[in-house]
Amino acid sequence: MSKIPIIDIGSYSLDKQKIAKELDEACTTSGFFYVSNHGISPELIDQMKKLSAQFFALPETEKLKIAMPISGYAWRGFFPVNGELTSGKPDRKEGIYFGQELSSEHSKVRTSVPLHGANLFPTQPAELKSVVLEYINQVAQLAQTILKAMALALHLDENYFYEKYTADPLILFRIFHYPAQDNDYDQWGVGEHTDYGLLTLLLQDDVGGLQVKTPQGWIDAPPIKGTFVCNIGDMLDRITGGYYKSTPHRVINTSGKSRYSFPIFFDPGFDTIISPIESTRIVQDDSQERWDKSNVHEFSGTYGEYILGKVGKVFPDLKKNINRSA
Repeated sequence: MSKIPIIDIGSYSLDKQKIAKELDEACTTSGFFYVSNHGISPELIDQMKKLSAQFFALPETEKLKIAMPISGYAWRGFFPVNGELTSGKPDRKEGIYFGQELSSEHSKVRTSVPLHGANLFPTQPAELKSVVLEYINQVAQLAQTILKAMALALHLDENYFYEKYTADPLILFRIFHYPAQDNDYDQWGVGEHTDYGLLTLLLQDDVGGLQVKTPQGWIDAPPIKGTFVCNIGDMLDRITGGYYKSTPHRVINTSGKSRYSFPIFFDPGFDTIISPIESTRIVQDDSQERWDKSNVHEFSGTYGEYILGKVGKVFPDLKKNINRSA
């Protein structure tokens, strides 16, 4: 039985204070929680899983036709196994990066703002494009509901996060494939890390492998049918003055078969300035407890500045190419 709580987010409109209290307890303990009764179409989820498996079964030469460097500033597309770094070490996974689909006429695209632009979709399976875009749309609505409940948990107006940070959010969607490791577990699928933004909503397959760091040690966050796993990121840690802490987590695939995961990172708008909630809570330097020894409470500026500094460490070669062309 998981030690991570399950919250029935579908009942939020029926008893807002009850859900807010449950979220507050989850965010001040493990920093992780499951949401059930989430309203995302089961048929859409099934399609996402099926089409993703079809894509990753293709030869790598086919997958590289939508390689990330092709997208330039937008930072979208495919990367191969060992192509992404966590803490400077390659991860044993491959994946595709997606985001909001923006036309060439969008102001941020015209001015070459990183992480904004058109997605790179494969020609096969052709249906993946429509499924990904609808999935992003549905999960974004779920994220807004969770943040409303979090605002109430923090004794704020229900629309606090929407009005201040997520009226025009930065939404980043990943599809990850963790190949079977053949009893070689020296390399992590994803090493220990925290997420950068406000809220991560993760759809897992039935394989498992996600682990969460708690004060009592590492625990598993196994798949639970009909739920998403959610966790808070660095910016929510910063905004709440450390009251809600971004929790380290990692992945290792010991199943002997492929694992697929589908995280959506629902983050502040790229140009929004991150500032702590005015409260009496004392911010403490917890950098010695963090995986990277950094202090998120020292950061000031826009979310765009924060995430670019982080993503550039994950894909250093891509960052170099972008810097040369800037």
